Amino acid sequence: MSDEALHDERARAADWFRTLRDEIVAAFEALEDARGGSAPAGRFEVTPTQRAAADGGDAGGGLMSVMRGGRVFEKVGVNVSTVYGTLGEAAQRAMAARGVPGMADDPRFWASGISLVAHMANPHAPAVHMNTRMFWTPHTWWFGGGSDLNPCLEYAEDTAHFHATQKAHLDPHGPGLYDELKAWADEYFYIPHRGRARGVGGIFMDDRNSGDWAADFALVQDIGRAFLPAYRPLVEKRMAQPFTEADREAQLIHRGLYAEYNLVYDRGTKFGLATGHDADAVLMSLPPLAKWV
Repeated sequence: MSDEALHDERARAADWFRTLRDEIVAAFEALEDARGGSAPAGRFEVTPTQRAAADGGDAGGGLMSVMRGGRVFEKVGVNVSTVYGTLGEAAQRAMAARGVPGMADDPRFWASGISLVAHMANPHAPAVHMNTRMFWTPHTWWFGGGSDLNPCLEYAEDTAHFHATQKAHLDPHGPGLYDELKAWADEYFYIPHRGRARGVGGIFMDDRNSGDWAADFALVQDIGRAFLPAYRPLVEKRMAQPFTEADREAQLIHRGLYAEYNLVYDRGTKFGLATGHDADAVLMSLPPLAKWV
């Protein structure tokens, strides 16, 4: 692949993640407006982020967009970033352990993606996570990501809608792909020390390189496109539903599971901190309040 083609593909991926971010931010602020009430509708605070390069040079960055204390969203973050540079020794070892070739010889990298986590004001409205990304080294490239639903009070019809919408977006990319990525999510979003999943699953993939960049990019775009139609109707249905103190207690305890997973197991959290990205942006996923029994 020529340098010009490579630059074009990376730019297209980064532009797509930013476009998806803009669509989701607008949709979430519209939900805040639709909820009504005497409290002000929530709005995102947008902060530029910067990756710290070891030599003090430019290493990329992004936008951290966080809404707190809204009518619908107690805390939600929608971050995008494009970072590059040289991986440190710990990150090189982690990549080599995953089978990424050539890390010892040339540890340069480029990565771009979107990461979203929503913690809801109403315990009946499910929390959610979504992430898609592209990663490049001089020796390879891949896509990864997915989305998963994390209700503290599960409704079978909500779970069914979330999964059916994702399946509809994945089916054009090949028979059996949804089942494959669903099984991958079930395995990845599992909390071994609790012996349970952190939610009701979704889809997940990593290291996606079929050899056809355009096909893999189209797949990661459809994973992103599936998010709003899979999730927004659930919020619209549940955001004004009455709840009790017991419901709120269940929500806070469930958030503890989410925090444990993200701090102990999540690959993106580990990578972001290991490569010097803005810590506040990396840890944006943590809930505003949580409880352990």
